[in-house]
Amino acid sequence: MHDYRPDKDLLKERVILVTGAGRGIGRAAAMAFAEHGATVVLLGRNERRLEETYDAIETAGSPTPVLIPFNLEKTPADDYYALGESLYREFGRLHGLLHNAAQLALLSRIDDFDPGTWNKVIQVNLTAAFLLTQACLPLLRRSDDASIIFTSDQVGRKGKAYWGAYGVSKFGLEGLMQTLADELENSRIRVNSIAPGPTQTALRAWAYPGEDPSRLPLPETIMGSYLYLMGPDGKNINGQTLSARPYS
Repeated sequence: MHDYRPDKDLLKERVILVTGAGRGIGRAAAMAFAEHGATVVLLGRNERRLEETYDAIETAGSPTPVLIPFNLEKTPADDYYALGESLYREFGRLHGLLHNAAQLALLSRIDDFDPGTWNKVIQVNLTAAFLLTQACLPLLRRSDDASIIFTSDQVGRKGKAYWGAYGVSKFGLEGLMQTLADELENSRIRVNSIAPGPTQTALRAWAYPGEDPSRLPLPETIMGSYLYLMGPDGKNINGQTLSARPYS
């Protein structure tokens, strides 16, 4: 997919929800989807960062997005379903859902991992993805062509020491993706995961403080994989664990 060249109107008239849209890969994806014609629902906990993404999309002349501050760690389950109902009233359907928001919190061996931190990371990275997916499935089913993408990680495909709850949550996302993809195999909804790989993000900088970020690709350079899976060109891809590759 690193040679993928999407049409300018690839996502025209589609409505796509992106979590963690305030910065990093989520922001880059939201802007890429909007650039290719989508109305993007920007979801995240930091309203100021969401507003910056909103303004950047409007400045670029893309369709006006929707901004929804939403704390995946603390919001009760009922509010997820209320969000789904609100999106139904606003749009009537949903064509795409990108799960990108994530917490790392700390690197620690299992012996020493704080239970409270464990629960928080699992909530944000895995349980919230389940709740939001469940709330959005009725909307996705109303679309003729819908895509769910889970942002994964290589440490969620092969265990690595000290990645603790983050790594386990990504393993859980892979399981959720595969289960959902199998359940929806004969539907118009496809479900896949993408591992972005080393990328210039705040989470990466926190995990590898001694690394030179300038040697890593920018989030914008890996958007080909996301566009391919989110748009109609990827309609035959389902249940796959993929890795993003830079493109230009």
